[in-house]
Amino acid sequence: MTAGDFHPDRLGTLHGLFRARVAASPSASAYRQYDEASASWVSFSWAQVAAEVERWRRALAREGLAPGDRVALMLKNRVEWVIFDQAALSLGLVTVPLYLDDRPDNAAYILDHADAKLLLIEGRFQHGKLAEIAGSATRLQRIVSLEAAEAPLAGRDARFVVAADWLAAAADTPVPDRQLDAGQLASIVYTSGTTGRPKGVMLSHANFLWNAYYASQCAEFDPHEVFLSFLPLSHTLERTGGYYMPLLLGAEVAYARSIAQLAQDLQTIRPTVLISVPRIYERVYGRIQDGLAKKKPIARTLFDLAVRVGWRRFERAQGVAGWHPELLLWPLLKKLVADPVTARLGGRLKLAISGGAALSPEIARVFIGLGVPVIQGYGLTETSPVVCVNRPESNVPSSIGLPLPGVEVKIGENDELLTRSKCVMQGYWKNEEATRAMIDADGWLHTGDKASLDARGHYHIVGRIKDIIVLNNGEKVPPADMESAILLDPLFEQVMVVGEGKPYLAALTVLNEEHWQAFAASLNVDPAQPSALRNPKVVKALTRRVADHLKHFPGYAQIRRLHPELQPWTVDNGLLTPTMKVKRNQVLDRYRAAVEAMYSDFARS
Repeated sequence: MTAGDFHPDRLGTLHGLFRARVAASPSASAYRQYDEASASWVSFSWAQVAAEVERWRRALAREGLAPGDRVALMLKNRVEWVIFDQAALSLGLVTVPLYLDDRPDNAAYILDHADAKLLLIEGRFQHGKLAEIAGSATRLQRIVSLEAAEAPLAGRDARFVVAADWLAAAADTPVPDRQLDAGQLASIVYTSGTTGRPKGVMLSHANFLWNAYYASQCAEFDPHEVFLSFLPLSHTLERTGGYYMPLLLGAEVAYARSIAQLAQDLQTIRPTVLISVPRIYERVYGRIQDGLAKKKPIARTLFDLAVRVGWRRFERAQGVAGWHPELLLWPLLKKLVADPVTARLGGRLKLAISGGAALSPEIARVFIGLGVPVIQGYGLTETSPVVCVNRPESNVPSSIGLPLPGVEVKIGENDELLTRSKCVMQGYWKNEEATRAMIDADGWLHTGDKASLDARGHYHIVGRIKDIIVLNNGEKVPPADMESAILLDPLFEQVMVVGEGKPYLAALTVLNEEHWQAFAASLNVDPAQPSALRNPKVVKALTRRVADHLKHFPGYAQIRRLHPELQPWTVDNGLLTPTMKVKRNQVLDRYRAAVEAMYSDFARS
């Protein structure tokens, strides 16, 4: 098969893409995942995956599901995610991905709102949630578990079945031949819902196919690429970039065991492509900084020099700077500083893609300076998802890059970023009003993000239109940049800047417990005392520390009061979305008294 055989117009559907890949390279390794039973990594060829897809097609056909019916899956990243997705898509079914760690009430809402008829779950650790989910999602006709359940659960719900039994019972079931087209609905992906209930984004086969195809043209890829997949497949960036795009390329995908084991998996798999959200890079950066803090001053000086010289190399390669005598130091600095860092990431990364939220330019500078090719992009679930991305040869790390080929982008009223392409969603499920508010009569999708355009044609996000904080003196402050600057400090685990309609900015913060112990001790405060966080000496020291990180911001963009906590904001306590975005309104509601105190205290001082 030639590259032309993998053009979206020729493939037609996502299952057409899968069939074309199986035909082109049946014996090549498609996926790798860790098998707990044998304590080893197991590979699956495209032909093996295709055989499994056929088994699952028969089981789905036996359920009597009609084209357009919704089927949901709540799995970790694994080959069965792909198998189920392809089996369902081949029958014209619509997949509804759920986050593995989502709250039961949110999962139940999605299943009910989507009218899902079947749910595939991971296994035993989810069974505790299942009663609550299944009890609310009354339209579910079948619940399939990859692992066996405890006897009481299996006996309590007649809809429950173990996958092995379900598949075996359908071994002789004929599979209907269904004609599909690119415009058919492929998936309903529910947005994170930072405000209110999540909305169901309707994405067609063509939406996904074209986005994967356009994205594949933004760098030099080859069939020998190895992707390490750990961002949840329910996240559209991972689904398009870490599943459908490798299908186009014929690349291998290895599924990481967990975030906790990611460092080991990087060493074992040695990926060439990594797709992540900024939080992962922030954690690695934090560990690097922690390690440097324990070393002698000469080691820290050497590290800073390596980053500076590496950045000079990067700028020269980008054509934005000339030669400098310091570049002569690079071979030594590479051996002493850069190589040990890149080796921890497997040693052969060609692309480290960051999306889903803004990556701090300082963190990007450190990684790029050390030779890790970080590329930042931008997108939305509603655009399948990628809109813009930097290119290896044209990389402005503080930007979101250039539009994908085939994707139109412009800046509209109020500096809002607008986009139009074959990747734009069909609309929101059961919500025509929200669809009309998002996509105008000319087909332009309104992102809600404020943007600017630089001299090199790269777009920059400068804030959310709705998230801009307007102080009572009229000054407008986008909080995201301030929050990113504060989070460079490993003492701060989570930060939310507040101040709408107030005379100054304040911040709600969650401290890293390990760093808090040392910080409190440095102030001669007992960190174990419940009152320690409210100690005026502690609050003042924390506020001064934040000020150090914001000294380059305008005078009005400074934190005058701060409220520290140790209890993290999580998905379970309702303060984070499954994609780890802060639910600003919910955090404000939870800490309303603390916010009011920060302003009343200041007024009295």
